[in-house]
Amino acid sequence: MRQLTVCELFAGVGGFRLGLENTKKFKVVWSNQWEPSTKTQHASRVYEARFGTENHSNINIEDVPTSDIPNHDIMVGGFPCQDYSVATSLKNSKGLIGKKGVLWWSIHRILSEKENKPKYLLFENVDRLLKSPSIQRGRDFAVMLKSLNDLGYAVEWRVINAADYGMPQRRRRVFFIGYHKSSPVYESLNTQNPQEWLLANGTFATSFPANMQAATSSFLLKEDLISISKTFNNEKGLSPFYNTGLCINNRVHTLKTVPDYDGNRVVLSDILENETIDSEYYLSETDIPKWSYLKGAKKEIRKTRDGFAYHYSEGSMVFPDALNQPSRTIITGEGGKSPSRFKHVVQTSLGLRRLTPVELERLNMFPENHTQLEGISNTKRAFFMGNALVVGIVEQLGNALFQKINALEKQLQN
Repeated sequence: MRQLTVCELFAGVGGFRLGLENTKKFKVVWSNQWEPSTKTQHASRVYEARFGTENHSNINIEDVPTSDIPNHDIMVGGFPCQDYSVATSLKNSKGLIGKKGVLWWSIHRILSEKENKPKYLLFENVDRLLKSPSIQRGRDFAVMLKSLNDLGYAVEWRVINAADYGMPQRRRRVFFIGYHKSSPVYESLNTQNPQEWLLANGTFATSFPANMQAATSSFLLKEDLISISKTFNNEKGLSPFYNTGLCINNRVHTLKTVPDYDGNRVVLSDILENETIDSEYYLSETDIPKWSYLKGAKKEIRKTRDGFAYHYSEGSMVFPDALNQPSRTIITGEGGKSPSRFKHVVQTSLGLRRLTPVELERLNMFPENHTQLEGISNTKRAFFMGNALVVGIVEQLGNALFQKINALEKQLQN
């Protein structure tokens, strides 16, 4: 079977491309990366340095005519998630109507206008997407599922924590795969029991095995997009979407699963550099009390800017980070010397230190020094990894999807 062609949107520094092209079964034929909040396009510069400038677009995807995008077999992307991110409280999350959340509709527009629609989709986002916004939990995901169903796609999803499958970082994200009704996978899926697909036969089931917990649910997205946007889950209850599910012909089947994995596990100590580490990464003695305070438990009275006093409390974090466990999630604020509750700190024979850019790349399973480029600071490199995905997840999903397509196409030929 030939390589499948890929369009990579919201490419960042190329995590999807690395994962898919590592399999030797996919070839990216067009990519787009644009960061609207910065004059210098740092991520795009890294992408071009690693993969070349040919067929790479560095303009706002909203301004790219669909006719400029070549036909492709699979569209992939980690579309902007700032509105759903844990960096924004769910209470203030604007979801699809957020400043960058509306870029979902650029995906929708391209799929709508493409005469030869891609047969497959692979997207990634923060798992909070399944329960945003707080006033209508699950509405944003329902709108996405309905819009893709209207375009002819069945969609399956799974929340995957990379560390649950032996990878070095606790990074929980929702991945969803679309199968167009013209594809052999859709035809196969349409004849199968949804639960068997989700637990035994589907792309996620074969690449990231899981077992079912008690909760299951099925319901119909029978209203149009506008009605769903206005009325979905108006009762303000829990989101109806569990961590595993499928939507086909507007019918949602969703259930709770737990990972089924007993293989090798990579922990934080496994990814640490053995070489001499620059002194800039070591914590100064004068800053350690500040680090300890920020990482520690707190119960205190704080005041707002207008003088209103309130009780503030938070639990303690492991400090320094446990070396015999997968790392915590990398966030975009990982870089820089300033003390922080969320930055990683490890104990070494020479003292406490932060993680290096190479170590952060290893936690996301990127090639070493993938983000090293003249004019790109170490803080920016850390920012890239806070925005990136775990390459190993994409690689496993890509392999499973390709094998499924290949097997079904062979059946059709016979």
